[in-house]
Amino acid sequence: MSKQQSKEKVVLAYSGGLDTSVCVKWLQEEKNLDVIAVLGDVGQEHDGLEAIKEKAFSLGVIACEVVDMRDEFCANYVVPALAANALYENKYPLVSALSRPLIAQHLVHAAHVHGASYVAHGCTGKGNDQVRFELSIMTLDPHLSVIAPVREWDLGMRPDEIAYAVAHGVPVEASIEKPYSIDDNLWGRAIEAGALEDPWAAPPSDIWTMTTAAEDAPDAATSVVIGFEHGVPVSLNGHAMELAELIVNLNTLAGSNGFGRIDMIENRCVGLKSRECYEAPGALALIQAHKALEDLCLEASVLHAKLELEQTWAGLVYAGQWFSPLKQALDAFMHETQQHVTGEVRLKFYKGSCTVSGRRSSSSLYDQKLATYDNDEAFDQTDAMGFINISSLPLKTWAAAQGSQANTPSLSVSKKHASGSGVNSVCAVAPELVSDEEPALLKAAC
Repeated sequence: MSKQQSKEKVVLAYSGGLDTSVCVKWLQEEKNLDVIAVLGDVGQEHDGLEAIKEKAFSLGVIACEVVDMRDEFCANYVVPALAANALYENKYPLVSALSRPLIAQHLVHAAHVHGASYVAHGCTGKGNDQVRFELSIMTLDPHLSVIAPVREWDLGMRPDEIAYAVAHGVPVEASIEKPYSIDDNLWGRAIEAGALEDPWAAPPSDIWTMTTAAEDAPDAATSVVIGFEHGVPVSLNGHAMELAELIVNLNTLAGSNGFGRIDMIENRCVGLKSRECYEAPGALALIQAHKALEDLCLEASVLHAKLELEQTWAGLVYAGQWFSPLKQALDAFMHETQQHVTGEVRLKFYKGSCTVSGRRSSSSLYDQKLATYDNDEAFDQTDAMGFINISSLPLKTWAAAQGSQANTPSLSVSKKHASGSGVNSVCAVAPELVSDEEPALLKAAC
């Protein structure tokens, strides 16, 4: 058996960027492993997947699988995320967090096909993606070992990694002058590092590629109508589309109107705060439209319970728990809520804003006869008295048991409790401003 044949194999999540390109050489030289690259197309920007594949072979991989994951990504990841209106910390639409478990599935599959004992990724020890990849891999196949080269190598800071790449003949686009780390897919773009590490610094204009600056957006508003069937977007302005095509079109339409930028301080899985910038015009527009349709179609108690569970769902996925029992149970709930979320929503984009201007559905629970303030015969207003009496009964019973004075609110304000209200600051700085005509409450505070 030759030395080449005796080597163990590792499957690497490969993107062609700086980290994963350096990972190929590091795994070969430091771990003496044969590398199988898996390159997934999840709708990211690229100069050509075949060119990236050729780059992988030029680095010495023994195999490179290029997998078109776009339809699978939409059907099995975007659709559940939209059903959950998934926004981590009510801002981030789970761009990278959605693609990682899908890629992990294909890494595990490739390991089984090629007989690899190891799976590797190019994530840093400070990031979230290491958690997402590894939890997914461990759940799908606990017998596989995970290698995280970036956590192990002694390359120091990003400039050192770039120098290593140059020394080993690894072609990279990143530079010390423009060291952004970018991850993108159909659902959006995530941008970090470089100048963005200063939370006070305004994002450089060159980081944005999907969205126009709001001030440069068209002066006229643009309206679109999105059609949904059972919670899934199926049409744009009356034209039926597959979800991937619809997202691409909406990314262009919303982004050209300056909508879809996020600049946030994010709480990472590993416990630190990070400044993150995102572009997700299509995702944010679809979530907004979907929420508006749910307002029309979901019964109140379901809607209210769902609002709480949405944050739980987003938090689980953000933290790499895509395949966890709790997340799967929540998926069942979310799926059930979508059975009657069918209809159309009209959105208006204007210079960075997106507003809902109309919604309609054959499953609407909105009854204009009940909602109108004009004369109507559908709602008997005298029923409200009985409702209020029954609703207030526990409160009245409790209040009576406490005694008549127990719940009487005090109108006095102590100096201790008024100190944060601005009252004492006036008294301390200029007590003469508090005249005899001022309210007694203000004088008492002074």
